[in-house]
Amino acid sequence: MVTSPDIHIGIFKYPGAQNAAVYGLLDLFETAERLHREAGHTFGHRPLKIEVLTELCAQKCAPLSALILPPSLHGDILSTAGIFRADLQKLYGDGVLMCSVCAGAFLLAEAGLLDGRTATTHWDLASQFESSYPDVELNVERMLVDDGDLITAGGVMAWIDLGLKLVDRFLGPAIMLKTAKFLLVDPGEREQRFYSVFSPSLSHGDSAVLKVQQWLQSGFVEAITVKEMTEFSGLSSRTFIRRFQQATGFSPSEYLQHLRIGKARELMELTSQSVDQIAWQVGYQDPGAFRRIFHKVMGLTPRDYRARFAISTGT
Repeated sequence: MVTSPDIHIGIFKYPGAQNAAVYGLLDLFETAERLHREAGHTFGHRPLKIEVLTELCAQKCAPLSALILPPSLHGDILSTAGIFRADLQKLYGDGVLMCSVCAGAFLLAEAGLLDGRTATTHWDLASQFESSYPDVELNVERMLVDDGDLITAGGVMAWIDLGLKLVDRFLGPAIMLKTAKFLLVDPGEREQRFYSVFSPSLSHGDSAVLKVQQWLQSGFVEAITVKEMTEFSGLSSRTFIRRFQQATGFSPSEYLQHLRIGKARELMELTSQSVDQIAWQVGYQDPGAFRRIFHKVMGLTPRDYRARFAISTGT
């Protein structure tokens, strides 16, 4: 009888890698393997072999099924990303499934593995990533992008999403669900926009646009109009709209929407005001329109968002 080879997953503990992710993934996979054995799945069983790698040498690594590049809590990952380029390219060429979490995507991108592909990283790293790797189609609204032989996960804690995805792929959905249930984590697909904060660029160098942005941040966003924004800038309407879009990446009306939705999220999390009251407070006369825009921006209805993220006010 020919036995199936082990599923060998390497977790690369590169300098600055987040320890919680490295050892959390180790625990997650060991739990999944135990549950798989306990479920009696012995026929054709391919055991999970997990290894924490402190060095990355494609020539010396045991044959890997997948390699995970965990998050980093350090801000200088770009300074060392190039060191691993050749080894990552070799492993990928050998058919290893390449995976990253958060800033780990920078290592894959620096190796050129994400060029022309869709990927995600932490939403707060989006600007740096896009400027460094313009050939990658970045989608930071996604918590996880499974692109076949490349899987990228977004936020720092998205190692849980990635771990469950790999359990699903290698051991099947039943064991993935058992693992999620045992660890008390949500197996459903999440999106980063549920957690991201609207952080518009203020370093674009356009003083007229910056003046308007600072004015909006002062608290006038609830009642302001695009016409008033234009007048405050001192520019013609066409010039203001063009320069605002170029500087911020948003049209003036989209920018206002994001600011208003950000304020609405805060009110839904921290107060017991009704959705209609919040809509009026952040500048929407039509609560129905507010609900539609909120769902478009956040991917959740206001009611679902409040149910998921509200902090009890004790009322």
